[in-house]
Amino acid sequence: MTDVVSQTVNSTGSSALGPNPTLLIVDDDAPFLRRLARAMESRGFVVDLAGSVAEGVARAKEAPPSFAVVDLRLGDGNGLDVIEAIRERRSDTRIIVLTGYGNIATAVTAVKLGALDYLAKPADADDIYLALTQRPGEKAEIPENPMSADRVRWEHIQRVYESCERNVSETARRLNMHRRTLQRILAKRAPK
Repeated sequence: MTDVVSQTVNSTGSSALGPNPTLLIVDDDAPFLRRLARAMESRGFVVDLAGSVAEGVARAKEAPPSFAVVDLRLGDGNGLDVIEAIRERRSDTRIIVLTGYGNIATAVTAVKLGALDYLAKPADADDIYLALTQRPGEKAEIPENPMSADRVRWEHIQRVYESCERNVSETARRLNMHRRTLQRILAKRAPK
């Protein structure tokens, strides 16, 4: 898969990615990981995947990438450990942190460890590409159609529901929500 991508990169010579467009994506959400990998390969990156902190740290030590997209919360630990492992080997890697559980403290920590940007899930491939390739000091554009507050809330509920293996009672407990209220929300379509 990466041989085809490297041939494509060599023929197009993408200047935004530089001479070594290696990208490490670390996320434990396998379908998201595969979709993002395909999207980034189509944009010229040579993609390496990791589904856990241990895999991410191992890949960072084997061959530190030029670019990295790291999920903050992984099944076996914290994505910040992967960022530290990358920074130990390579100081110029452009790192983006993704998370469905954003808060100011973790955003500050990620930036202090060397992340360029901190994007909330669900982040789209275009947003991730722009964050990875923006020049230092350049500000990201404000989205024309940002998600509504209802949509953000719905996305968060869905993520927690999936992480609880579709257990309504456990999801309601974690969200500090009445079980019936949660059932009504889950029965509705996603807001726009």
